[in-house]
Amino acid sequence: MPKTPTHFSIKSSAPGKRLVASLFLLSISLPFSLPALAEIKLNDPLPINPDLKRGKLDNGLTYYIQKNDTPRKKVELRLVVKAGSVLEDDDQQGLAHFTEHMAFNGSKHFKKHELISYLQSIGVKFGADLNAYTSFDETVYVLPIPTDKPAYLKTGFQVLADWAQGVEMKAADIDKERGIILEEARLGKGASDRMTRQLLPEVFNGSKYAERLPIGKEDTIKQFKHDALRRFYKDWYRPDLMAVVVIGDIQPDDAEKMVRKYFSGLKNPVPARARPEISIPKNTASKALVITDKEATNNLLMLRYPLEKQANYEVIGDYRQDIIRGLYKAMLNRRLGALTEQAKPPFLGASAGSEPVVSGYQSFISTAMLSQAGTQAALDALMQEKNSIRQFGFTAAEFDRAKKIEAREYESMFNERSKSSSANFAAEYIRNFLTNEPIPGIKNEYLYFKEFAEAVSLEEMNRFARQATPDDSVKLMFYVGSNKTGEVIPNEADLLEMAAKAEQKPVEARAEKVASASLMATPPQAGKIVSEKENKLLGLVEMTLSNGVKVTLKKTDFKNDQVLLSARRAGGMSLFSDADYYNTYYSNPVVWGMGMGKFSQKDLQETLAGKSANVRTSMDNYSESIGGASSSSDIETMLQLLYLRLTSPRKDEVMFQTLINAQKELARNTSARPEAIFSEAITTTIYKDHPRVPHLARVEDFDKISLDRSMEIYQSRYGSAKDMHFIFVGSFEVDKIKPLIATYLASLPTADIKTEYQDLQINPVQGVVKKDVHIGGEEKSTVVLSFTGPSTYTREENGRFHAMVDILNLKIIDVLREKQGLIYSGGMNGSFERIPQSRYSIDAELPCSPENVDKVIAALFAEIKKLQQSGPQVEDLNKVKQSWIKEHQQELRSNENWLNHLQNAVYYKTEADSILTVEKRIRAITPAQIKEAAQRYFNFQNYAQIVMYPEQKKEAK
Repeated sequence: MPKTPTHFSIKSSAPGKRLVASLFLLSISLPFSLPALAEIKLNDPLPINPDLKRGKLDNGLTYYIQKNDTPRKKVELRLVVKAGSVLEDDDQQGLAHFTEHMAFNGSKHFKKHELISYLQSIGVKFGADLNAYTSFDETVYVLPIPTDKPAYLKTGFQVLADWAQGVEMKAADIDKERGIILEEARLGKGASDRMTRQLLPEVFNGSKYAERLPIGKEDTIKQFKHDALRRFYKDWYRPDLMAVVVIGDIQPDDAEKMVRKYFSGLKNPVPARARPEISIPKNTASKALVITDKEATNNLLMLRYPLEKQANYEVIGDYRQDIIRGLYKAMLNRRLGALTEQAKPPFLGASAGSEPVVSGYQSFISTAMLSQAGTQAALDALMQEKNSIRQFGFTAAEFDRAKKIEAREYESMFNERSKSSSANFAAEYIRNFLTNEPIPGIKNEYLYFKEFAEAVSLEEMNRFARQATPDDSVKLMFYVGSNKTGEVIPNEADLLEMAAKAEQKPVEARAEKVASASLMATPPQAGKIVSEKENKLLGLVEMTLSNGVKVTLKKTDFKNDQVLLSARRAGGMSLFSDADYYNTYYSNPVVWGMGMGKFSQKDLQETLAGKSANVRTSMDNYSESIGGASSSSDIETMLQLLYLRLTSPRKDEVMFQTLINAQKELARNTSARPEAIFSEAITTTIYKDHPRVPHLARVEDFDKISLDRSMEIYQSRYGSAKDMHFIFVGSFEVDKIKPLIATYLASLPTADIKTEYQDLQINPVQGVVKKDVHIGGEEKSTVVLSFTGPSTYTREENGRFHAMVDILNLKIIDVLREKQGLIYSGGMNGSFERIPQSRYSIDAELPCSPENVDKVIAALFAEIKKLQQSGPQVEDLNKVKQSWIKEHQQELRSNENWLNHLQNAVYYKTEADSILTVEKRIRAITPAQIKEAAQRYFNFQNYAQIVMYPEQKKEAK
């Protein structure tokens, strides 16, 4: 299925930070009373979320049901199967994943293609909504269902039940799917895949995991007998290995009845194969491995310590340990991050800590992205931090900051508990089923942290740190990187010798450093709000400030603890010469990296510990923008950051050089990646090497950047707030935010600067232009087709244009993928530009095999011409409309969507109330309008065709 994330990397079934990450809680007023500390016993079992209904049917199927209204009128359904590639027999390698594909190719109640077509007709997108993935240990099916009509939900449950034990597995369908699977495998090939296949046997130490990459073996996919696939499905798709997850806008009792109705009849096979627990032998001696590839884009050093069983969360005391474990990992990684801000950093970036590897196993892993400082410097730094922690522990200041940072993150999750998305809950319960991750619910989680917070002393923290930080007795070391000319590559013996040398270096205790208590000693002299009006229709308050700056406020209840900020103004890089291109292009990241006011970026992070606020600036060819976000309680901090960011950029020559050196390092290997080279070829072909079109970063580009000139350019644009219009959307009180706006926005300087863009004449090529690019060693190609031209923008025409593009994307799935088997993924994107000229562009990107390039192009052109000649099928247009309407209904309750809409209305000088008529405009689109749009926007006398071929095809072509 689309976007299967686990075929070429080690997948954990518990990625990311769970709702109960290791956090220390600030005091928060709660709408419920907390029991006394003495009432919480560490040996008591961990409860489950009281809002969750969890149960098990007689056949062994587990279910998770919870009512949740975010988003409204939608239910997230999941079928989770504890069966992945590690359960495959020798003649089934790749068939766990193949089984997942076959679930969409016909079942007891849905003929081939009927399922996808029906779901599209009710607004469910294939790939974006409807999806699935296969990993080593599990297969998960994802089905969001609208609840507008009871029949939709019934059909959704029937779909899950069919996936569970109703997939037909017809011979003709199996054989047709082989080609799609092979295209998916082809898409994943490259340096990362090649190096992963060398690395996994060592990581998994000869266990079955090393032989069972989910994508499988190509020979098996091509030649397996149909019964081998059916055998996998029969053996492992059974209720005692399954869970059904139902989260969303549904009453739990109704959901439970539907689970029982549709899943009680599932049968376990008799006799049933025992599901084996695959063990991974522990490494008993250190070992080094060097893996290189000419297309590798980074040089990495990895230290992997012996695998160990993951912690099992059964009692509240286990949960307390997880608090400490999370704080330890956060502090360790902040130490490593601080090293990258040195004048001569030992690496470009690094991370460390215990990470899940496969189900039931974890490993302490240290990873560093190498710089010109070399492998020894990176090893020295990793070992010194490790040994410093083992010997001296963390400081009180570090511990205090870590608790504040984690506390604020947790506080935000608690405040948003009623607005957490159904998909997030579903993901959490999937992890509980697969890995026994605790699910006590946010209220219980808060209770535990509140009660345990002060009990975790620095001494206890450091005892844990010494135990959790591995000694250096046994480890696997990997050097993974480029083998292109000029690289200094250590061998295995070198790595072991370097590690031994690093281990012997003396370490020192970390010096205590107390962060500044506040960003600003005194606020600026406040200005005034000179005019104010209310837009009751849209719920807006519009203000003009004494310095001429304008502000629009929209208070919402879409989130409980989120405030978003945006401003955009015409000008941008177009106001500077070609000679200043690099200074302009990198001015924002350079200035941001040096900090603001008296604070370096590191000092800023320490000062902001315990707060949730950020502000970023950015610049494109024709505009400059400001964006920000904060919690409801940190709006003033966000505005202080904005004020300092605009008025007090910080000059730091050491940090500037560190940033430039880091960018040079990243640029050294960028050109090794075939896809990056191809991307540059696309832009240079379409835009004829225009100097303002971004190209691959090259080392020499960064020698053109001047610190003084970059800061001068930044200050010339952001030093004046003239013609800035700030938009605030989120959970705030208007009367409380007004004084802050007067203080921090009305006081901004507004010197007279140019706030109009200049047309850079970045115009696409005319006529038919074709270019073949021969790059990369894998047998794979990518077809890019680009249609461009002048246009007249209206909201109505924009809708017709994008409906046309989405209809063609349906055809790409239906015809090029499902019927012809030419591609696995790919599609078409369309855009209207209104500045500097009204112009459209349509870009199709279709990865395929080299021998199918001409067939892919011909098939797409045939679908475009059908649309031009006959217009769309009414059912296809209705699928697009239904999907858009569902999306719009959700977007009306999204802070991000309202911010974007209001900002565009200001920037493009359009009416903001158009958001209220979106659904009317969608429903008004007709097949005749789509046909006419296809005739106008696809000109076969004016397009660019760029095709990537492998290097070895150059001679033949």
